[in-house]
Amino acid sequence: MPADVHDSRPLHAVLGSGPAGTTLARELVRRGHPVRLVDRTGSGPAIDGVRRHAADVATEEGARAAVEGAAVVYHCVNVGYHLQVEVMPRIQQAVLAAVEASGSRLVVLDTLYPYGETQGAVMTEETPWRATTRKGRMRAALDERYLAAHREGRARVVLGRSADFVGPGVLNSTLGAAVFPGALTGGEVLALGDIDLPHSCTGIEDVAVGLATLGERPEGDGRVWHLPTAPAVTTRDIHTMIEKRTGRPLNVVVLAEPRPFGPFDEQFIAEYAEMFYQHTEPQIMDSSAVERAFGLRPTPLEDTLDATVTWYEQWLSRP
Repeated sequence: MPADVHDSRPLHAVLGSGPAGTTLARELVRRGHPVRLVDRTGSGPAIDGVRRHAADVATEEGARAAVEGAAVVYHCVNVGYHLQVEVMPRIQQAVLAAVEASGSRLVVLDTLYPYGETQGAVMTEETPWRATTRKGRMRAALDERYLAAHREGRARVVLGRSADFVGPGVLNSTLGAAVFPGALTGGEVLALGDIDLPHSCTGIEDVAVGLATLGERPEGDGRVWHLPTAPAVTTRDIHTMIEKRTGRPLNVVVLAEPRPFGPFDEQFIAEYAEMFYQHTEPQIMDSSAVERAFGLRPTPLEDTLDATVTWYEQWLSRP
């Protein structure tokens, strides 16, 4: 029987079936919730306890269908980098309208982009939003609208911000498919900017645990939280940790400035260039507030890398 049919437990709807949404869906099932996992096709491997659902949440009709009957909705939708400034506001408009009409609580997966350049200062929830890039200003505007909807009583909303993802299933990240396949096969491993600067990375399992916790704890609503994130280390330190796990030295290619290379094609780099400051100044995210408030602890980076290497070994061995 589908997870959200004839089930008296409150339904949790996850919008977006990328690494974050899929990992979150599994975490919610682990916690005993029936889950609807929504994307444009409704297809993908079966997940115990999860009902897949097809809807285009960039449309009002699709968003309403996606959230129907859900007590909590998690917005984990992302789009191609070159489409974000145009499409993400449309998705917000549709999803906000849907939860306002349905009364569902809304948990939004967010980024560090609204802070903009910090000259290496540690980022907390109190850090001013000073983004100057197109994508940073867009994300800040979205967040202002989410929080305004909550303040005005139109919706119950909470935001969970993450640093760069790392973990099983994460491909499109600076610690994803540009790193681990090369590390395991002796191929090139791509790194960006100054690899001796500390750079926070959030384990994908911690993204899921943090969002699920916010979904279960409405006392956190109406504000931004940093999702649990292990202490920042340098990219070079991460490379050393990966070498220990693969038993081979990494063949690292460092892009000191944005240019097309490997999986980062010309279209992507043209859009990413404005965000390259993230690799030329320290990116240090503090998640102590959510840890204190909800008793969470980030997964040690060593454990996340163990799981990631294992996942990529299996991924590379698939026919």
